[in-house]
Amino acid sequence: MTARILDGVALGKTIRAEVAAEVARLAGNGRKPGLAAVLVGEDPASAVYVRSKGKATEEAGMYSETIRHPATISEADLLAIVDRLNADPRIHGILVQLPLPKHMDSEKVLRRIDPAKDVDGFHPVNVGKLVTGDRTAFRPATPYGVQQMLMRSGIETKGAHAVIVGRSNIVGKPMANILIQQGPGGDATVTVCHSRTRDLPAVTRSADILIAAIGKAEFVTADMVR
Repeated sequence: MTARILDGVALGKTIRAEVAAEVARLAGNGRKPGLAAVLVGEDPASAVYVRSKGKATEEAGMYSETIRHPATISEADLLAIVDRLNADPRIHGILVQLPLPKHMDSEKVLRRIDPAKDVDGFHPVNVGKLVTGDRTAFRPATPYGVQQMLMRSGIETKGAHAVIVGRSNIVGKPMANILIQQGPGGDATVTVCHSRTRDLPAVTRSADILIAAIGKAEFVTADMVR
């Protein structure tokens, strides 16, 4: 089998066009979707992510709101912002950019988001739905995007051995849960690798589908792919 790298740029443009069409349909029926992004602090990478999300939201024709606060904001004040967004009928999705300052309990903040507006899929309600195969769950964007890449590229996941390098709650774990579900884009046999995995290259070479989910460019080298 020859290794194949999937390029998501063109696919991303296609999906964004589909989203824009659906947004236009909803807006035409008086239900314009709205997304709020909350950024705390001055982390450069986080600022880029939030700016990108806001731009994509506006390009899709959605209502976009970006809320920025310095790292000195109190946890109580941040929770109050989340409460306001939960109650705002213009907002259908809430993203709290991570990481948060060290004086805040990230889990407490994420759990404060209404599960029906938790488009990151981090709330325990949505995590539980994902694990049990409930299709109404919000799925974390990166692993869901990977699944869409596989399906739209004609990559069969049914019965395939998928190896995921990384076990984060944001990418690795939800990626595994998505691929083991029954139905299209699932039914894979999944192995999750991490920093304690023995002979990692041997495991990755056994993969039909290899997904690097550790946020480190060029971590996977040629000798790790069959």
